[in-house]
Amino acid sequence: MFYHLQVEVKLKTVTQNYIISEPIKVEECITKIKKSSSGAMVVFAGLVRDHTKTKDKQIKQVKALEYTAFEPLANQIIQNIINDAKKKFQLTDIFVLHRIGFLNLEEIAVIVITTSAHRKECYLGNEYIIDRIKYEAPIWKKEYFVDDTFEWSDGLIYGKPNL
Repeated sequence: MFYHLQVEVKLKTVTQNYIISEPIKVEECITKIKKSSSGAMVVFAGLVRDHTKTKDKQIKQVKALEYTAFEPLANQIIQNIINDAKKKFQLTDIFVLHRIGFLNLEEIAVIVITTSAHRKECYLGNEYIIDRIKYEAPIWKKEYFVDDTFEWSDGLIYGKPNL
């Protein structure tokens, strides 16, 4: 006998949309972050590269990626990560975008920009944000290989990252 469990999930309203389907333009992103009170800015852009290590530890040539996401929850989780990072690293501003859809080689999949009074906090905060997004946000990656096969990445992993 099978039972169907219906669960209602209530998400907080998040005004910022961190998930987009359009190409990410670094210069435009930089203009949207506060810099006047900062002594440091770190820009991380995650690119689509031409190779990857598969789940069975093979190195395979990649021709494209496709990202999908549960957008309402991804936006909420990214907002929570930003709030945590701002406090933990005394960041003056944070800008994040993650792309979904089909991406070709060398396109930007994700951008994280942080500003702070000093470079150390800026670097550490930026790394903290991208690591948590990769670990916690419900965003999944499908890698298309040159041999016309594909593989879904492990994506969201439950538990606590070592951050």
